[in-house]
Amino acid sequence: MEGLNAPYAFIPKPPERRWIGTPDTISGWKALADGYLTTRCCAFHRNMEISSRYAWIYELLPGCFKWAAMAAIASHHVRFALYPLRLDTDPTAHAVIPNSLVRRRATLIDDLNTIRSTNTAIFDDIFWVHLAYLSTDDGIDRLRTLLRSERHYAPVLAGFETIHQGRRLLQDRTASEGARNMAEDLIWEGNVQLLEHEQRALVQPNFDHLSGTFARLISIGSATTFEVHGVRQDAAYFTSFYLSSLRRVVRHGRWGKSWPRITRFEDRWRWLSTSIVPRFRRFDADSSLIHASLRRIVDEGRVQASAPCLLSRVRRSPDDDPRTLGLVPRLAFS
Repeated sequence: MEGLNAPYAFIPKPPERRWIGTPDTISGWKALADGYLTTRCCAFHRNMEISSRYAWIYELLPGCFKWAAMAAIASHHVRFALYPLRLDTDPTAHAVIPNSLVRRRATLIDDLNTIRSTNTAIFDDIFWVHLAYLSTDDGIDRLRTLLRSERHYAPVLAGFETIHQGRRLLQDRTASEGARNMAEDLIWEGNVQLLEHEQRALVQPNFDHLSGTFARLISIGSATTFEVHGVRQDAAYFTSFYLSSLRRVVRHGRWGKSWPRITRFEDRWRWLSTSIVPRFRRFDADSSLIHASLRRIVDEGRVQASAPCLLSRVRRSPDDDPRTLGLVPRLAFS
């Protein structure tokens, strides 16, 4: 079963929102999608909500919404980058941002805000398109009306056209095995188009602003097992940007050239398209594995939701605020 009434046993449905009529503009759909998030919360809770919403939308159409599942896992990993901000708490159990940031020379706060804002921008740009597609039986026609004249969304519309073509083939009960295999390929091709749009239009402009130190850190730390647990399964799905890049350097003799960085689109896309996507496709084929991973993401989100939001410490005097010393820029809320 698929669509907005499909069962998703372990994924909590976002809070109900009342809307008058169906949006007929991109801004209207974005506002609707934003309504599935808390009006104002800290970066950690927003990250949790975004990850859970991706898991929810994937469960509504798992045969087609592959990008959403990848986005759920990727967004979930962002929490590691934001974790240093939670190292200190005050007596009320609220996290004290200035203490954490000053102790670590602001913990590259500008870079952390860039990661946070990138994650939020991806949700704002693409999540609503999935909602619009599911909102009616002629969802692809609705997307054509909304996106056809939008140059920015041309790759997204092309991706959904390809996904829809594959979906229609799968719905044909008389389709041969070869046709069904082609349909699966089309669905994945469309989702990869969404992924490439995400990386080119949303991630890269933000990554261009990351500091060299942070770029090296996330290049080293970029690895995933798609939240799979178990030694055998970890090994089967594990992929690391640096290890993958090292093998390529050795194989093609690129010694002396600039070392690959995940902040460089060509290097990152090579890893995503040749390592991440093929592994994720095998992973997605095992429904028990992907459901277990998404359940883990949602469960961890529930735990995070029970923790208090980050609040800035009340200042006793201007000298008590590290920002007056030029050390700590304000942590932007999502």
